Amino acid sequence: MISLYQIKKGSKYHTRKYAIVDSIQNSQKKPNGLINETSPYLLQHAYNPVEWYGWNQDALEKSKKEDKPIFLSIGYSSCHWCHVMAHESFEDNDIAKIMNEHYVNIKVDREERPDIDDIYQRACQMYTGTGGWPLSAFLTPDQRPFYIGTYFPKENRHGLPGFETLLLKLADGYKNRRNEVISSSQEFVTALRKSSSDIVSDTDTKLEKTIINEAAVTLLQLADNLYGGFGSAPKFPNASNLLFLLRAFDYSGITKYKEFVLFTADRMDSGGIHDHVGGGFARYSTDQRWLVPHFEKMLYDNALLSTLYSEIYSITLDPNYSNVLEKILRYVQREMTSNEGAFYSSQDADSEGEEGKYYLWSYKELKKILDQEVFEIFADRFGVTQGGNFEGKNILNKYTSVQRLSERYSKTQEWISEKIESSLEQLYKIRLKRIKPGTDRKILTSWNGLMISGFISGYKVTGNLRYLENAQKAVSFIENNLRSSDNRLNRVFNKVSKIPGYLDDYAFYVEALINLFSIDSKSYYLERAIEYTNSMIQHFWDAETNDFFFTPDDNEKLIVRTKNHYDLAIPSGNSVATSNLIRLYYYTQNEDLLAKADQMIQRMSKPAVGNPFGFGQLLSAVYLRMKTPLEISIIKNKEYSELGNHVNRKFLPNAITAIVNKTSLSELDKYPYFKNKSINDSKNNNNDSEIKNNNEEVAFVCKDFTCSLPISTIDELEKNIS
Repeated sequence: MISLYQIKKGSKYHTRKYAIVDSIQNSQKKPNGLINETSPYLLQHAYNPVEWYGWNQDALEKSKKEDKPIFLSIGYSSCHWCHVMAHESFEDNDIAKIMNEHYVNIKVDREERPDIDDIYQRACQMYTGTGGWPLSAFLTPDQRPFYIGTYFPKENRHGLPGFETLLLKLADGYKNRRNEVISSSQEFVTALRKSSSDIVSDTDTKLEKTIINEAAVTLLQLADNLYGGFGSAPKFPNASNLLFLLRAFDYSGITKYKEFVLFTADRMDSGGIHDHVGGGFARYSTDQRWLVPHFEKMLYDNALLSTLYSEIYSITLDPNYSNVLEKILRYVQREMTSNEGAFYSSQDADSEGEEGKYYLWSYKELKKILDQEVFEIFADRFGVTQGGNFEGKNILNKYTSVQRLSERYSKTQEWISEKIESSLEQLYKIRLKRIKPGTDRKILTSWNGLMISGFISGYKVTGNLRYLENAQKAVSFIENNLRSSDNRLNRVFNKVSKIPGYLDDYAFYVEALINLFSIDSKSYYLERAIEYTNSMIQHFWDAETNDFFFTPDDNEKLIVRTKNHYDLAIPSGNSVATSNLIRLYYYTQNEDLLAKADQMIQRMSKPAVGNPFGFGQLLSAVYLRMKTPLEISIIKNKEYSELGNHVNRKFLPNAITAIVNKTSLSELDKYPYFKNKSINDSKNNNNDSEIKNNNEEVAFVCKDFTCSLPISTIDELEKNIS
């Protein structure tokens, strides 16, 4: 098998410029089989000379009928190296001729079909030690891989075989050394079946109270105490791990867990991975200190980081964190939200054929735009120099603190901050005139679920009603466009709703519904969460190993049915589902939900303690199970809830909350959580005395199997939840 050579950013190939095929050129070309697809990634290749097909039965049958191997190329629209390989090879007529003669060529958008991507990424990681995109797999007609890698240059280069050479050698091998190919493919499939689950079941593990602290201590051993985050380069935000450390702090009171999260959040905020002009974060940093990003922006990163900065703000009340949060959400509102209220998937790293061009600034350009006095301060603040910090230009990063600038330029910190913010907005308006990176406008149920939760987190700590409206509109879109029959979900909407949902779609969207219900307790949200959870259990649950498959039982049959447990850039559906089951249990008292959550924790807790880096979200579910949830119900008479706002602003990761209008309470009375809770109960339990807030709202706090008397003031509420 090949030993894959990873091309790093900073190599002489990194800044490769390639022509963008425009609509005029395309109109002169014959489209291939991708022309009727809706995926932006697939449509990018619809005018390649390669005879591409989507993943469908026609293509698979063609491979069998003609006895040709399949060349499978998997990527996504904002993938830089996908673009590079496309322009080097897939737009080359000579390469296309070889591909068309010897292969059935199939393109897959990994965001639309993560089930296919997962299988062949596992194969790539097993036999090359790494993975990524573009993924290039050579398959037998029955879909078994016999050779696999990621990016291949057109010609031999730095240890990587040239794609043309590879195509010819593998075609010859398939034709003349078929037994070797079959043997290799059988080895792949055998290994894939053994590794179809990320973990080995361990039902004998006893869940100890020390598990949270043990995992947190082990996780901090991987911490970068110089720049924050985990490991070296490339460096990802790993929001799930940071969120777990905040829960470990809440569970143990050990401040070093919290302090490391704050330190990491500060360093990410300061670095170039944070788009200081437009808001939002890039997918990862190519260096250890968060300076040079891989400029693509993913919806899921900004969703998870919204939740992270919300929680940090609720702990610290430091306005810098709320400022970062609001910039993320403003970015999503301005650039990643459809007219109907759903959220787009990603933005490219490239514009005009160059990675990062849209986000870079020259010293002369900034000096010309900004007033002289402001320019000097701005350049000092963001480390702007004539030589730049990236290929002669500048990636803005917070270089000098506002306090230091205030001392250096004899200005108040308020004046400095106001000038900096107004300058950034000025640059944003100018940047809008540039040619923008492409936006992948497909709408994924799973990632929308994460972003809905991000907006809810933002609403809770800021009280900004627009954030609540963003969440509500996105839920309405999913219900109207991605809900199928029998309480099922579809995966993707892009002009049409298609592809049955995967585990992540159910888990992330149910989490969003529960989060929305916790602050806007309409029965509709809870009912939908329960219905989708029941469907998820029916179609994904594996009763033999007590966890969830990634695909439903009626999914297209692939060479292996996988399970995902690792929480990496995106949390796993299994981990999120575990938390959902626990939370739904407290609303419904459905013992089966809690039993399944306990079974999943039992199965995953040992590997989670041994390797907490890969189980941040699962460990947060363990925290929720270990630290008995705090039930807080607020019954209000009016739209505004003073008690509700107080609870929302607090860091209470173990809270199971409901803020419900009195008029809606009868619809929820069927759920045990709401039994014997009403404003009227306050009169019966307060010696007929008036509720101190004029009977407008009351709260009930339940913990350790005991519920409080009705509470009517913030002081009383604080005493009961502290």
